[in-house]
Order: sequence, then C-alpha cells, then structure tokens
Amino acid sequence: MRNILVLSIILTILSFSGFAQSGRVGLNSQLPVSDEIAAKNDLTVKELFEEANAFAKNKFAEFEEKKVPFNEKLYTETIREQKQLAVKYAALAAQRENLAGEDFYYLGMLNWLTENGEPASEAFKKFLASENPAAEKAQTARSIITVISARTKDFAEAEKFLAQYLKNEPVKINERIRIETELAQSFRAEKQFNRAAPHAEEAYRATKLIVKEFTSPIDAINRILNAGVFVFEIYKENGKQTQADAALEDMRNEAVKMQSTAFYYYAANAQIKYLIETGRKPLALQTFDNLLRQSQKEFKTKPLQEDIYRRLQRRDLHYKMLGEAAPELVNIGTPPEAQTQILTNLRGKVVLIDFWATWCGPCLDTFPALIEWHETFKKDGFEILGLTRFYGNAGAVKVDQIGELEFLREFKEEQGLPYEFVIANNDENHRVYGARSIPTHVLIDRKGNIRYIETGTSASREEELRREIIKLLAEK
Repeated sequence: MRNILVLSIILTILSFSGFAQSGRVGLNSQLPVSDEIAAKNDLTVKELFEEANAFAKNKFAEFEEKKVPFNEKLYTETIREQKQLAVKYAALAAQRENLAGEDFYYLGMLNWLTENGEPASEAFKKFLASENPAAEKAQTARSIITVISARTKDFAEAEKFLAQYLKNEPVKINERIRIETELAQSFRAEKQFNRAAPHAEEAYRATKLIVKEFTSPIDAINRILNAGVFVFEIYKENGKQTQADAALEDMRNEAVKMQSTAFYYYAANAQIKYLIETGRKPLALQTFDNLLRQSQKEFKTKPLQEDIYRRLQRRDLHYKMLGEAAPELVNIGTPPEAQTQILTNLRGKVVLIDFWATWCGPCLDTFPALIEWHETFKKDGFEILGLTRFYGNAGAVKVDQIGELEFLREFKEEQGLPYEFVIANNDENHRVYGARSIPTHVLIDRKGNIRYIETGTSASREEELRREIIKLLAEK
C-alpha cells in the first residue's frame, strides 16, 4: 500500500505542474452537458480550467480547516471528483464554435487534467498553429504532446516535438526530465535499449542539475537515486556492462556529494551484486573491501562513517554466499520427514527460504505476496520454505516445543498459508545464512545455488523478488 502523504505535500503536488498520470477517468469530452455545468457557460475556457485545476487543492484546504481526517480513500475520491469535473468542463468548452488561440491551450489542459491524451494533443496542436502563441504555453504544449506520443509509442511524433521543444525557450528542467523519462520508459518497454539509454541519461543529468530545488534532502536523494537506477537498469538489460558499471559509480559519487549513507549503500550494494551476477565475483569481493575503507574517507563525520561501515559490513556474508551452493538446513525439529537433505531433495526447483517468526510484523506483511507467488508459480517448479525456529512461546505465553508446534500449526491455518513450514531447534541456520534480522529471503536456483539474499520488506522489495523468481524459473 502506498504511503499516505502529509497534507502540505499533497497540496503542493495537486497544484497543476503540466503533467498528468497515465490512464483515463472513464469519461470523455463528448458527454452531454448538464444544466449545472451549462450554467458555467459564461466562464472562459481559461477560467474553466483554473476552476477544475484548483478543485482538489481547495477541497483539501477545506478538509484541513474542518479537521477532516485525511486518508487514502478521501484522497482517491477527491481526485476522481476533480477529473470528473474537468471532463464536464472540457465537454462544455469543446461545444463552443468560437474557440481560438489560447482557448485551445486551456482546452488541451482540461483534457490533460482528465488524462485523455488524444483530445489534449489535438487541442495543443491547434494552439501551436495559432498566430503568435505565448512562448511558455507553447513549450508546455510541446512537452505534453511529446509525453502523449511517447506513451502511445508514436516515437517519430515524440522526437519531432522534443526537437521543437529544445529549439525554443524556455526549456524548463522539470519538463525536460519528464519528457526524457517518458521516452526512455517507452523505448525500454519496446526493448529498444539503445534508444532508451540517451533519454534516461539526459533525465538523470537534468535531475542532478536541480538538486537544490527539491523540497527536502530526502526528496532530492530519492529523485536522483531513481533517475540513476533507471539508467543502470537500461544498460544492465541491454548487456552493456561498462556503461552499467559507470552508472553505479556515478551514483556513488553523487551520494558522497550529498553525504547520504543510504544512497551510497544502495549504489555500492547494487555494484557488488552486479559484479557477482555478471561473473566477476573476485572483483566484487575486492570492491567490497575497497569500499569499506574508501567510505571512511569519503564521509566527513564519525556517525556517517560508522553508519555506512555498519550497512556494508552486515552484507559481508551475503556477498560471499551469492553464486555459491546453498548450505543444507540443519538441526530441524519438524516436520520429522524433512529433517535432513531438505534442499537437496528440492534440487531442480527454484526455492525461496523465508526466515520469519510469528511475532515479526514485517514478516506478516509479506504473507500476501508469498501466497500469491506460491499459487502463481508452484506449477512451474517453485517452492517456498517458511523457516522459523522454536522460541519457547506461543504469543505471550511460555510453552514447550509441543505447545509451540501446535500454536504454529494453528497460526498457519489462521493466516491461510499454503506452503510448507520448516521449524529449527535453534538459530544455527539463521547464522549460516546471515539472517541477522527478519524477514530475510534467500532465493536458490534449480542447480542449488544462492542467487538472491535480502533482509526486510517493502513494495519495491517484493517487486524485485518477484522479478528474480520469474528470471530463475525461466532458467533450465
């Protein structure tokens, strides 16, 4: 579930920035105009757009004043209402016979606000064809046409309008970032990686230029990180090792400039894993040792030095295990028939070991994903082992192993978990696999080699793990 944004941030986001999300509200500009909407006929197209565009911002300000608790449902409903209003206003404006000049610009903006790309593009083109269109509005129109064309895979049209955009002024960096990102995403989706890469590089370069304009350091780090990862992934998917390596190196350098240990760790961790994945494990381990030392010089304060050292050091065992044969599970208390050779008996399947416990909230958060993967991929040779250990309690009650085993069986049934549990007598397996925290997920390929180890959970981590499962299942 996506994070709920604080109201002040939402009000900023809802101020129209010239771009909408993909998709449609489910309505179109050909809807009949109601009497209530027809009463707005005395408003100019510009006024219609401004009223529709301000709808959500005004509503959230009203909610804040009335102390209405903000939640996801309220946000979604308000945005839906805003789009419906914009659709009706667009229909009202489109019926007018005397549209000219900037009327087409604001008609385009209304349609864009409703996420109806085709009528928005048509209106913007009419605006650009009018006499002496205002320079800034013309640039916004060109930028949106480029985005719409990229999304519909009309690359010739997209690149034509991008070229026009770059030949004119003003070129706004945020618009440029969005244009380049959209083009890169669309080319990537079509596996045209050589065409995607320059656009992704430009989006990354432009994002770095405006680092000081972001509302918070965290926002700046996230934006640059996401743009850099996008570049890396395109080169990785295209098999361009040199360029992929360079992208990760540049991200580490940016992290040092920003003195962000979280950013630095992400780039360093990705770099080491990528080296292992591409058959360069000795270099990966040497890079790990180098970064442990180098990071102590690159970060200026003791707390930052200690933080990055801790983040990297706790991955030491994981890096050494990646690509190696998975150690057999030992000292298993139950089930009795699976106390030895558990992983050996699963050779030929893709196996996910989920280190978890009943008292671990984040572990329980992963259950829906694990259930979905079990149901989706089991037929393809995928197996999940939920590995926990005897902790000597059933909830808050101290129990012996028999009592705890009964508690675990009831827990499994209550949670609707369809895959197998493996229960160890102690924490030996946790230590062998470096599962210092839980949940920790270990993904083993059909040959019995460890291909993925990560601790923690999030929506992005679950998506990453799902991609890895699919990739390993495709290997024969």
